Amino acid sequence: MSLRINRRLFIEAALIGAGIAALPGFARAWPMAGFTHSVASGEPAADSVTLWTRYVAPDAGIARLKLELAEDEAFRSIVATGETLAGPETDYCAHIRPTGLKAGRYYYYRFTAPGGQASPVGRTKTLPEGPLDRCRIAVMSCSNITSGWFTAYAHAAARDDIDLVVHLGDYIYESPTTRSDALAELAIKRDVRPLGELETLVDYRLRYASYRNDPDLQELHRRHPMVVMWDDHETANNSWTGGAENHADNEGIWALRAAAGVRAFREWIPASGDYAAYQLGDLATMYRLETRLLARTQQLDPEPLLRATTNVEQAVADFVRGPLTDPARQLLGPTQLQWLADGMKASASAGTKWQVLAQQVIMAPHVMPQINSGWLAPDLTLDAKTNAEIELSNRASRAGMPMGMDRWSGYPAERTRVLQAAIAAGANLVTLAGDSHNAWASDLLLDGQHASVELCVQSVSSNGLERRFGGNADAIAGDFLATNPDLKWCDTSRRGYMVTEFTPTAVTCDWLFLPSRTENSTRLLGTHRLASELHSHRLSAA
Repeated sequence: MSLRINRRLFIEAALIGAGIAALPGFARAWPMAGFTHSVASGEPAADSVTLWTRYVAPDAGIARLKLELAEDEAFRSIVATGETLAGPETDYCAHIRPTGLKAGRYYYYRFTAPGGQASPVGRTKTLPEGPLDRCRIAVMSCSNITSGWFTAYAHAAARDDIDLVVHLGDYIYESPTTRSDALAELAIKRDVRPLGELETLVDYRLRYASYRNDPDLQELHRRHPMVVMWDDHETANNSWTGGAENHADNEGIWALRAAAGVRAFREWIPASGDYAAYQLGDLATMYRLETRLLARTQQLDPEPLLRATTNVEQAVADFVRGPLTDPARQLLGPTQLQWLADGMKASASAGTKWQVLAQQVIMAPHVMPQINSGWLAPDLTLDAKTNAEIELSNRASRAGMPMGMDRWSGYPAERTRVLQAAIAAGANLVTLAGDSHNAWASDLLLDGQHASVELCVQSVSSNGLERRFGGNADAIAGDFLATNPDLKWCDTSRRGYMVTEFTPTAVTCDWLFLPSRTENSTRLLGTHRLASELHSHRLSAA
């Protein structure tokens, strides 16, 4: 049995530079002593897992913490011990990774401070090896702390039939607490800090501390191992390699802001590496992708072009045939794409049943339906400008404009390369996606050939299409289904999470809907289930 103390974050702190590391007071984001934010585990493998806690020493200096890892909650059978450091260089966050563990086993762990204070006891689980009958993964995305309660976290935390939790990004939001959809009383009640937009390392650390003060998120981390990735809001909305839609020149140097966001993420989340693979016995290989900061080309914006012409149809045709389909546009980049292609081929060749993409944004090429009066709240009065915007959207959609330039639809050549690699590998591909705040289920086709199914999770708390339009949700969903034949189901108005169950013959997905915005409750408001049989690449009712 061996333990590795994770010192990478200390090294990164020195490398980022004085522009961030020397900020005064950055280590005192949450000036309380002791174990301030419970415990967490992540990045599980068959023989190891990363364990996390946060400890602020009474003198705010560096503390050496002791770890105990046991096979039982009473710690009668301790299988590993070790030490790690918590101090100001990492915002007092500590990571340690025990190795030599048994596959598919629950373990219990706790940290002890120099004065004898003990952390809460956490529970984690290693990944399985060999033949496996089933594996259940809870999938989360988009948790805006000022938009609603984290009831999805609470519901999943209480379950004992989940093997792994995957968060597809937008774990935090960089926006101010006064954003247009924020509930002011909720931000005050949850003591969200800072009040303004996140720009510096101090800001990002404070926001993570605010989120991790939430008892439901703490309990989810305490009871389940998690695989967490960043999307855009961990840095700034609609980010790409060289900037973000929500980053202005007066907000400083983008590289420094992005580095601050990534550093805080790595401090507060038990995660490592930009992308990674996880082997779930002989059932599935899951690939965690990075689609934001490594290689993403800047998003296209066709709106100015459409506004400047009276021939919208021709402008759409020129845009779709021209800049949109440029093969140089990328999300993953050649290095990550080759890693993924090789991984899918090796996984399928080894007899692993499923290959799973855990990634941030929708891959399906959806088209926006025609917005009509049924989409709008009955008491909504539209001004001339809004009516003109709706008409422009409708004309562009009729002409074939894809929906969402921040999605894979803004990078169709890269989507083609991924699906081509999956087909060439003989993969049974399942794509998981978040980001949109609504629930979607689609068949993914390439030149008429079924290549994958895509399961998109609704948000934990962030508002969806219902806030934009406010009309009949069933009518909106029906229009989406009628407009997009490969879209098999959607929900455009409710919050929650989904659970995917993999077996040797099928994958089944349950979407679970819970209150969030006005009610802090784990009562289920509804569920929906779809399935896909092995080798079918098609979704059907379960």
